[in-house]
Amino acid sequence: MAQSSVPPATAGVTTSARDWTRILAKYRTPFQLRSLFELLITLAPFLALWAAAAWAVSVNIFISLAISTFAAAFLMRLFMIQHDCGHGSFLRNRLLNEWLGRAIGVLTLTPYDVWRHSHAIHHAGCGNLDKRGIGDINTLTVREYRARGLWKRFTYRFYRHPLTLFVIGPVYVFLFENRLPFGYFRDGWRFWISAMGSNVATLVLAAAAIYFIGLSTFLWVFLPTTLIAGAIGIWLFYVQHQFEDTLWDENKDWTLHDAALFGSSHYDLPVGLRWITGNIGVHHVHHLHSRIPFYRLSQVLKDHPALAEVKRLTLLESFACVKMQLWDEDSRKLVTYAQARIA
Repeated sequence: MAQSSVPPATAGVTTSARDWTRILAKYRTPFQLRSLFELLITLAPFLALWAAAAWAVSVNIFISLAISTFAAAFLMRLFMIQHDCGHGSFLRNRLLNEWLGRAIGVLTLTPYDVWRHSHAIHHAGCGNLDKRGIGDINTLTVREYRARGLWKRFTYRFYRHPLTLFVIGPVYVFLFENRLPFGYFRDGWRFWISAMGSNVATLVLAAAAIYFIGLSTFLWVFLPTTLIAGAIGIWLFYVQHQFEDTLWDENKDWTLHDAALFGSSHYDLPVGLRWITGNIGVHHVHHLHSRIPFYRLSQVLKDHPALAEVKRLTLLESFACVKMQLWDEDSRKLVTYAQARIA
């Protein structure tokens, strides 16, 4: 018989996850001027830093790389705005949301319609052991891992290695996988139009930049900015669900609201990092009510302090998450390979 889907660590939360969605509904309305302001203070610094990094290439390549790192942070914040557009939570007008998301997708190398579709699947099945594979980090249970042969165990270990996830991963995802949505042949032509349209627009922008600053300078700025932003984004996505006390259940025991509240972390970052990451660390609240604009998530925690302690994970604590590789069905925790062997 399966254990309760609500872990003991959440016993202090007296309001049910389903009730929280009703309580949080009042935060869902975006403030139009605030949204436009957030866009301005993210896009303008990104473009300025990108230009400064390009100028610095001829001065000192290390100065250029340092500036590119800051540009990457703002590019990642632009992706958070694209993320809100995908949930229809950034602007009140649905059409404007979608076209803004598509425009930002050209800069983030993320075809908007393709990403929105896979991300919706992620939200609909997060924490469901029977619905893994789309829009998430591949995770095996201890029993599944033990049932694999040596070669398949090796490939899983290789896939879950930090160098693969955070170094090779951004190169593969943003430079190759996002260019051709091979996994969407059966899902309709609009995903191919999204990918091809994004590719063409990106090539046009790249060609214009190369014309003015040269190929070498373009690559020195474009590649570090894109890949650092991608690595940060993958890391954030990783720690939001890959932590020891996360929650996974088989479909028969799985509930959407419990998976959202107890299977997503509250990544409690320092103020500056919280701002540049668009409050995405308040991920349990985001999964409970994805229509809340990112700039209203901090207000949710102020108004409801109980939520701030649910699945809280500090920056220092988060580094241990890279060792958690397998879901242990018995202890109902994410465990290391060593812990799985002992079990």
